[in-house]
Amino acid sequence: MADQGIRRDEPGEVPKQFHNEQASAETSTVMNVLGYGPHIRQARIEAYKASDRHKTAKMRGILTFITTGSKAEGLTSFLESDLDMLIVTESVICLEDGVDSSSVPVETTIFRSCSRISYSGHCRLLLERYGTHVLDSVYNALCDDGFGRGLLSSGLYVNQFLNGQLVEGILQHERAGPSTPTTVGVLKRDTVYALHFYCPSILTRWAARHRYWPSADVVREVVSLGAFVSPVGVKGSDYEHVEWRMCFNSGENVLINNLNDTQVKLYVLLKMVKKDVLQPQKKEVTSFTVKNIVLWIAENNPHSMFHERSLFHWLHEGLYALRVAIDTKELPYYMIPGRNLMAACALDHEQKRSWIATIDEMMTEGPRIILRLPKIRQAIIAHPEPLRMYSGRKIEIEMLELIWMNRLYLGMDEDTDAIMQALLGRQNEILREVKMRMIMEGARVNDIQNVWSSMLM
Repeated sequence: MADQGIRRDEPGEVPKQFHNEQASAETSTVMNVLGYGPHIRQARIEAYKASDRHKTAKMRGILTFITTGSKAEGLTSFLESDLDMLIVTESVICLEDGVDSSSVPVETTIFRSCSRISYSGHCRLLLERYGTHVLDSVYNALCDDGFGRGLLSSGLYVNQFLNGQLVEGILQHERAGPSTPTTVGVLKRDTVYALHFYCPSILTRWAARHRYWPSADVVREVVSLGAFVSPVGVKGSDYEHVEWRMCFNSGENVLINNLNDTQVKLYVLLKMVKKDVLQPQKKEVTSFTVKNIVLWIAENNPHSMFHERSLFHWLHEGLYALRVAIDTKELPYYMIPGRNLMAACALDHEQKRSWIATIDEMMTEGPRIILRLPKIRQAIIAHPEPLRMYSGRKIEIEMLELIWMNRLYLGMDEDTDAIMQALLGRQNEILREVKMRMIMEGARVNDIQNVWSSMLM
């Protein structure tokens, strides 16, 4: 795999005139109505950043909370998908091999990464020094590496959180990779307990690549945010239980939030193709796969070529890159190209043939491809006035919910706080309006709570 990742055409070969320009522009407009426009995305991003700040402040330097995934990217509404959360322990740091540790405060426990005998993008963590206070979750996950040195087990580390005491009302699910999934009422959360990872050489190599995008300022910001290690090894590895995966969640949040509107909509459409058309059952292709395809496309092509009238051109390019990844079972990780994201996917021969045939069909369909995507197809079929009314109310009720959420994290009492009462009052007005409209159009609606959850899906 070359360091430049996905590169179908040489720079300058991207056509200046695109096919299906009118259909591209109209699809972009429909996606704005559905809640994928820049203003609603930015409002979601800021709301989850605020909630992270509130939760982190309450921990007084012990833990840092970072929302990741589609919520941090502003691409899903309140109940539409799981809330992905990274919780980082502040009293531990992992250092890349060769980095001087003398300036690390004495209260911090230091682990040294050993990646020479691990698959690219993964490492083992050897204890270099205890801090003045060692967390039980760290101490209990230590094992012997066979040479008398302390080795931090990713398996033992994550299992402690799976087996920990839960607050009443929280339902714990089976481990999923590095995450500990839980359900609280109607909210589903995937939580990853991670550690800081200082790896200047990896980030320097990433920053030094020739690229059209992102800008130098964004590159510097991504480098400044550093990295993490999450408790999961390479599937099938003999040392899977003691391996950790390098990740760059904060930097990837910044990268996605610096894509332009067309690049974001390309990302959304490819995620819809993955979910609604390919329908993987064992995570053979994931949203993370699609994200990396979009990041490579953005890096390797002039930024000026991404505009609303070129959306279908780039969707075609994205499908081509996805087809190649499935066919070759190779896709370089955007931050560490030596890591193949398709290496451990459970993709059998028949499924690969079927998916390639489906993608080939889609690539010949032109704009009709969007009729395969239920959310957009329904919006096209719907009458414009009811669609705009419902979408407007849906976005408003979501914004009210996000404001209410952050008031709650600030410690406000919903029974006494005037702002929270006003938020709930306006939500109820919207729900009654939508319920009445549904009844007038022939729907049988009894429970207003069902209307609320449906509007936030």
